[in-house]
Amino acid sequence: MKRILIIATGGTIASLPEKGGMRPALTGAELVEYVPQIAELCDFDLVQPMNIDSTNMRPADWMVMRDIIVEAYDRYDGFVIMHGTDTMAYTAAALSYLIQASVKPIVLTGSQQPMANPFTDAKLNVFQSVLYACDENSHDVSVVFDGKVIAGTRAHKQRTLSYNAYTSVNYPALAVIRGTRIIRGAGMQTMPVAQTMRTYDRLDERVLVLKLTPGLSPQILTTLAPSYDAIILETFGVGGIPEREEASWEQAIRAWVGSGRFVVVTTQVPEEGLDLGVYEVGRAYANMAGVLRGGDMSTEALVAKTMWALGKSLDPAEVEQAFYREVNHDRMSE
Repeated sequence: MKRILIIATGGTIASLPEKGGMRPALTGAELVEYVPQIAELCDFDLVQPMNIDSTNMRPADWMVMRDIIVEAYDRYDGFVIMHGTDTMAYTAAALSYLIQASVKPIVLTGSQQPMANPFTDAKLNVFQSVLYACDENSHDVSVVFDGKVIAGTRAHKQRTLSYNAYTSVNYPALAVIRGTRIIRGAGMQTMPVAQTMRTYDRLDERVLVLKLTPGLSPQILTTLAPSYDAIILETFGVGGIPEREEASWEQAIRAWVGSGRFVVVTTQVPEEGLDLGVYEVGRAYANMAGVLRGGDMSTEALVAKTMWALGKSLDPAEVEQAFYREVNHDRMSE
């Protein structure tokens, strides 16, 4: 049988109602007791580095999970992380960059209802996550949720209450799971050509997401400059950035990147991605040094990838090379 390491971190799946509201209270050992069927799929061990609401998940916690997996990598055939849903997409993306080209599956899952709820989705999500982690053709970081397998860089929480909470952004789901059957998408049935796994242990946390709103002053960049090395700018449409004589975003962005910082340009529209070449309000940034194009990547993946790329180096050429390299299906080739 395959050997799987289950990593419990808290979240809704582990929560119980208390006076102050729902909070993680069940341990990982108690959670797996609710799903005895996983013992028929594999031999497993369990570790619990934290038991927190995923709202409180930080980059330092991503590194804890990364370290556990890297240290135990040779002893297990796969890994399943039980995680809160609110920030699971960020964690999945971060682990995709911290542990690249893994031939062993690293699967994240959670639930919309606590495990102890009589109508919970947690039991099936945990069972199917372990099922997927045991499959010979599974690899890299993914999210398994409501019978869908999503690449770790493409997951996005779309719904706050429904069991089909997660969607795959601008990329097809890797597989669907029907009962105990894994049905993979075209071209995803087998393992890819062998690559050398690469691990990384540094992130630059000085990254901020800034959503443009009508009338927002570009002066905000001056205020933010002392605290951040990069801003992920969520623009309008396919890449519209306003420009007015009395408030020049172009001047503000040129000053920002001229100081050695970076701007990652993306769109606040959920689907179909960025194209700075379409409108005049975007073309000025298409080839501006220090400006990185987010393409069709999710905001969660852009946050994690920017932290990873800047953690490797602040040299503009090296950052650009790392940023545009495809990792775990994170972006379509330009």
